[in-house]
Amino acid sequence: MNSRFRYRLVLFVFAIAMSFNANDVFGEELRFFIGTYTGGSSKGIYSATLDTETGKITEPTLVAETRNPSFLAIHPSNQFLYAVGEVSEFEGKKSGAVAAFSIDAKSGALALLNKKASKGGTPCHLVLDQKGKFVLFANYGGGNIGAMSIGDDGKLVAATGFVQHVGSSLTDRQKGPHAHSINLDANNKFAVAADLGLDKLISYEFTDKGELKSVSEHSEKPGAGPRHFTFHPNGKYGYLLNELNATVSALDYDSTSGRFSPLHTLSTLPEDYSGRKGCAEVRIHPTGKFLYCSNRGHDSIAVYRVDENGHLSMTEVVKTGGKEPRNFCIDPTGKFLLAENQNSDTIVVFEIDAKTGKLTPTGQKVNVGKPVCIRFMN
Repeated sequence: MNSRFRYRLVLFVFAIAMSFNANDVFGEELRFFIGTYTGGSSKGIYSATLDTETGKITEPTLVAETRNPSFLAIHPSNQFLYAVGEVSEFEGKKSGAVAAFSIDAKSGALALLNKKASKGGTPCHLVLDQKGKFVLFANYGGGNIGAMSIGDDGKLVAATGFVQHVGSSLTDRQKGPHAHSINLDANNKFAVAADLGLDKLISYEFTDKGELKSVSEHSEKPGAGPRHFTFHPNGKYGYLLNELNATVSALDYDSTSGRFSPLHTLSTLPEDYSGRKGCAEVRIHPTGKFLYCSNRGHDSIAVYRVDENGHLSMTEVVKTGGKEPRNFCIDPTGKFLLAENQNSDTIVVFEIDAKTGKLTPTGQKVNVGKPVCIRFMN
């Protein structure tokens, strides 16, 4: 082979290579963080990566030692991470904590910036507003919700909103309020809090100053135990997961008023199941075509189709390959679902069928102590 031919061959191969998107061929490595309950083998927040082509996840590594960082949220800039400290006492007071960390872009390592009291015991859920100026959180033990401002350096600055829920409902776990989650709508205009103790989904106006002003309440069946909630990507519907009676409610959402009206409610379990009930998480597929709910006790994930009117129809209930599935997460590409089995210390990967939404185990599984929450980098 003469030198001129070799030169032309090299140019040809280079041109072909440049015409391909490497991520399409080899997949993209997406970093995610894992919130846990500490004790046993867990020491705090862990990080790993997901290969979007194969569904393979790397072995989780400890990136921050902190107590009970059960739920996480990542800043829109990808520079900061926020975690609840799900404890009942912080700095000598009856309160949980919220912590701010900076993220090392290359390694995923976290560095603590500061911590603030959540003004209520055992905070169990938090989100950031779309502008990254505020963190909103729900205190399960305190039965209240709150918001804090975030500085340009990522540090938590000051409380901007606080609401104490009042009341009770039917069961022994509902003798007082238990705020279990808080979410913001697509317009950053309204916050919605699910309260397990009150059987209510409560809407709040969320102001530019981070204040929370009550707007309306949607009530579920007494004893239902609202836990987690998600909006449909089109902003017209919402889905409320009820922990105690293992149901999911489809709701119509008025984005101008923040009010909900019921569409229908379905079980998250097979008809022949009679064991312990305990729903944990609800997530909607990025396409808005499928909805997923996790069942503790039955150790499974229920899969639903979502029609053009926001209604649900169950397609299957799939075992998660472990015990006590808590949170789970769908990767940003919509190809994989990562289920966290809290009591078997595993994360199991499922492939999502793009046409049906059904789940198939990929065989990929890693170990991490008491996993509760997964959040991907934005």
